[in-house]
Amino acid sequence: MSRSNLAGVLSSDPVPREQTQAILDRRSAASAQIKPRDHYTLADRLEQQAIRHADRTFLIYGEEALSYAEVDARANQMAHTFYANGLRVGDVCAIVMENRPAFFCTWFGLVKLGVVVAFINTQVNGRPLLHALETTGAKALVVGEECLANIQVTEGLPELDYWLIRDPETPWPGVLPKGVDGHFAARLDSAPRSPFPRDERAGVEAQAPTLLIFTSGTTGLPKAARYSHMRWMSSGDVMDVTLEATCDDVFYCCLPLYHGAAATSVTSTALRAGASIVVRRKFSVREFWSDVARHRISVFQYIGEICRYLLNRPVAPGERQHSLRCMLGAGLTPDSWQRWIERFGPIQVFEGWGATEANTNLINVDNYIGSCGRVPDWNKTNLRLVRFDVENDCHPRDENGFYQRCEVGEVGEAMGFIVDHPDIGGGRFEGYTSGEATESKIRRNVFREGDAYWSSGDLLREDADGYCYFVDRIGDTFRWKSENVSTQEVADALADLPGLELINIYGVQVPGHEGRAGMAAVLMQPGQAFNPEALYALSEACLPRYAAPVFVRVTAAADLTSTFKLRKVDLQRQGYCPRACSDPLFIRDEHTRTYQPYSPEVLARVGLAPFAGAHHG
Repeated sequence: MSRSNLAGVLSSDPVPREQTQAILDRRSAASAQIKPRDHYTLADRLEQQAIRHADRTFLIYGEEALSYAEVDARANQMAHTFYANGLRVGDVCAIVMENRPAFFCTWFGLVKLGVVVAFINTQVNGRPLLHALETTGAKALVVGEECLANIQVTEGLPELDYWLIRDPETPWPGVLPKGVDGHFAARLDSAPRSPFPRDERAGVEAQAPTLLIFTSGTTGLPKAARYSHMRWMSSGDVMDVTLEATCDDVFYCCLPLYHGAAATSVTSTALRAGASIVVRRKFSVREFWSDVARHRISVFQYIGEICRYLLNRPVAPGERQHSLRCMLGAGLTPDSWQRWIERFGPIQVFEGWGATEANTNLINVDNYIGSCGRVPDWNKTNLRLVRFDVENDCHPRDENGFYQRCEVGEVGEAMGFIVDHPDIGGGRFEGYTSGEATESKIRRNVFREGDAYWSSGDLLREDADGYCYFVDRIGDTFRWKSENVSTQEVADALADLPGLELINIYGVQVPGHEGRAGMAAVLMQPGQAFNPEALYALSEACLPRYAAPVFVRVTAAADLTSTFKLRKVDLQRQGYCPRACSDPLFIRDEHTRTYQPYSPEVLARVGLAPFAGAHHG
């Protein structure tokens, strides 16, 4: 499909496999441009592009516009200052800072030294912050002034250098927290803007780690995934050809930079193309379309929930007159996707599947609604779908003791064959800073003796045309009344509840019953009340009875990770115990055909026992 009609036809019929494969082949060729042992780094690419696109705008933030040359010059100042303060090639330096130009300049300044950069969640303090600094082995922490409160309230911080980057928008009131170097900013201001000598990083290979990015942490403390220069730049090379990006494109960076999506796809692709990035400190539903109009934004990276937030906004005149030509991301449900296209026009949607640490991925290049990608030819990918027994939480084996490939239509775990070759970068599993965590994600002797696969923990299925669909996380799918229930599919089915902002589906244990009963945590839009009759009617119309949530809690706020992934662990622990849950609780009552407010009497009438964890509070 040519760039001129990239945002053209919305596919309801599969395109020929050969057409999809041709695009995937171009992506594959792009991904192999940088070799593991090349002496070529993220800093080299930045410096090349700063010469090539010197006067072009790289970063736009509010009223501020920084050219490629200006960003590079500020990164040089950072590099000179960090070097003078003792950082050397191979050291790890952590950054905790909100989305703003200083984040990029700090990051790029560190990579000019060959320093490994660890991105820290701006919302963590206490034990999670200590965990992050410990697992990355950071020698220093660069802290934005807007994040100083996290430092102040955290006890037992390690003996590191804590360097302050001022933030005019949120000046710190009073005395700086103990250990924070407040003079760093002055040294930075007086540092030279001249190129930092490349000799310092001359020995760094493309396969060396450049970033440590934490996984989402939906199940406990997150792990620090390694990201090499090669993988970071290759992601930009691949998306550059996928989006057919040019230096006239304007990317929208509205997700937090400390997470993989914004820091890898958006930044690496824009840098590769010589394009601009509009940086927003935090995503704003209200400002989204005005930002698009003001800056002529053409590409943005989404999370499914962002699209739902935008779809929940009242319809406004002229909504279809905008500059967006494509969007890339994950988690867009078929219903939201259809509504998005109908409401905002034929924007090309590149829905994908992957993970921060993944050694394989999928991407939908055909605009085929609902799919997270297509495999026209399984011989051309290292991805495999492997049979998984949800009931027994295991992979069935064949007569030789090996795992089994899924047939079309079967749900299985996505796994990536680990390529281990000194001159091939694609298919490597770069792992985590923890060797134990790395090994825990590797499955060995999967299809033959001696092979190794990265285990995603995600359940997918393939249709007869090779399109793949995300089903659920292993552990999120649960059994109830001898049937498998996908939390994702239930959430999608109930997403049309009037006034709904968010819905989170999970399974809770019920005494005397096998498996888990479905429970929904619902967050309503401001000014909208939960309607139990409407939810019951919707569940009857859209779901088999065993999949309908047995319990509902109406929450005042959603428990999200910073990347809008819903946490379920704490919700499952609290279950339907009224003492552990301060939210209004409801029980599905098929006799009255509604969800009744929780009471011991209703619970007994529907034949369920009180929550077994109730005595734990």
